[in-house]
Amino acid sequence: MAVLRIAVGARSDTGLVRQNNEDRFAVDFSLNLYILCDGMGGQAAGEVASQLGVDIILEHCRQAAKHPGVETFGAYQSEYSEMTNRLASGIRLSNKAIHEAAEQSPTTSGMGSTVVAARLTGNVLSIAHVGDSRIYLFRAGELRQLTQDHSLVMEQVRRGLISQEEAEQSELANVIMRALGADEDVEVDLDELWVNEGDQVLLCSDGLTRMASDAQIAPVLNEPLTAQQACERLVELANELGGEDNVSVILVRLLPPPPPPWWKRAWHTILGGNRWPK
Repeated sequence: MAVLRIAVGARSDTGLVRQNNEDRFAVDFSLNLYILCDGMGGQAAGEVASQLGVDIILEHCRQAAKHPGVETFGAYQSEYSEMTNRLASGIRLSNKAIHEAAEQSPTTSGMGSTVVAARLTGNVLSIAHVGDSRIYLFRAGELRQLTQDHSLVMEQVRRGLISQEEAEQSELANVIMRALGADEDVEVDLDELWVNEGDQVLLCSDGLTRMASDAQIAPVLNEPLTAQQACERLVELANELGGEDNVSVILVRLLPPPPPPWWKRAWHTILGGNRWPK
């Protein structure tokens, strides 16, 4: 199977209402690792929590890449790959660090963060998340949410107590049920899926999804834009629709492999398309 090429765009913006940006993200091209955290906690505490989340997960995965024997924190889930379990391990470590930091000072008391993290290993996409930031897959013109929001209203939707439309309009839409730092331990949701050329993976904070619907996001991903231009456009869209929160996006595009060099194409033509030179 040919090696896929990857194009990545990323953008974070304060929005039109908030005074500071509590979102943080990281992209590691050598690991094909993407992390996005949305902090909370008032004053500067949200920034502290989200930065801790990004930094610790990133460093944990980097150390594991250099030293495969690095300890995995928390229960190893055998139904998932090593890479997916490593994401969960990093998230658990970051949860512990944020929880401990929150207890050390009145200025950081109660701080927390959401997190979405994704990693590509060949054609396998590993994802892990806590909170209501989201990961989407855009394939063949269809946008599909891969994560489930750990929020009060979405829990009510899953139980059939309210509709999706009611959840989107609810004043409790920003109340989350699970976050980094809230408790000593955190439950991390994991998943894996096979991806192919043409697929796009979108990581975003709720500053995008609270402003723009899936039906408004999908056309942007379908436009003839670069990955970075698409990220810029999604941030603009969130701000055009009110910009009530910080908004951050990471877009990962899986591109087809590059065409063979001219001499291979010429050789292929001479041989009638039956063989390739070694």
